[in-house]
Amino acid sequence: MTHLIADTLSCLSIEEAANLGLSYLPQIIIFGDESYRDDTEMDSDTFIERLKKSDILPKTSAPYPSLYNPFLDKLTQTGEPILLICPSKKMSGTVRSAETAVVDYPDADIRIIDTNTLGSALGSIVKKAVEWQQGGLSADEIEQNILEISKRSRTFFLVDTLEYLHKGGRIGAAEAIFGSMLQMKPILGINDGQIEAVTTERTHKKAMAKFVELILAECPQGEEGYPMIEHGGVPGQAQELAELLKNKLGVKSIPITYLPPAIMVHAGPGVLGVSFFVAE
Repeated sequence: MTHLIADTLSCLSIEEAANLGLSYLPQIIIFGDESYRDDTEMDSDTFIERLKKSDILPKTSAPYPSLYNPFLDKLTQTGEPILLICPSKKMSGTVRSAETAVVDYPDADIRIIDTNTLGSALGSIVKKAVEWQQGGLSADEIEQNILEISKRSRTFFLVDTLEYLHKGGRIGAAEAIFGSMLQMKPILGINDGQIEAVTTERTHKKAMAKFVELILAECPQGEEGYPMIEHGGVPGQAQELAELLKNKLGVKSIPITYLPPAIMVHAGPGVLGVSFFVAE
């Protein structure tokens, strides 16, 4: 059987990852001189509270190469292929960390797959990979399916505040102040493996309407689109959006997941995201 390794940038909870049988790695959150694993030492709620009280923006680090060793030591003993399903190397250092880790296992069949995305989109890809694994597909087939479905992945984010985009160097101070005064709400998307600005609207109401419009323009009707909602500490807004999109897309349910700290470092709390797969 092919083994699968993923990390917390896929938005899967620790419990869900365990239930799926995944080997699951943390991202590292750094506040000044203190660092925390986001699987056992800092959850999303704790991160938001710490972020609100902090004068400086925390940093993130990909899983240290040494964190791969316990998993790879065990899995390589089986002699079976191992797939590392990674977030985009343009947005995370996880691919580079994985490349460093696997050097110690030259005789093993270990494949590092850059999905060109992160967040709930990555989580959906990981869950599909588990389906293919459990369905008996070969490592070659699973790898090819991951690469193909990754090309059809779409993600849009509605950001509540410009503060963290400014702190992270994404926009200038003047732009942040001016935008905040006008209540500007940016909508971002993942394109070619990196975050890009899609549009900006004045007021949350107008931004939400445009956000939904962008999603409905590309997400297929029915279950084929595999829509997912992710949020940064606003479960009520996420549930309202899920109800709206369920009716518009004709699906029975839309899973909702909490964004991990490593994504909220850059987007801030209050962010809403939707991921889906466009039609083949």
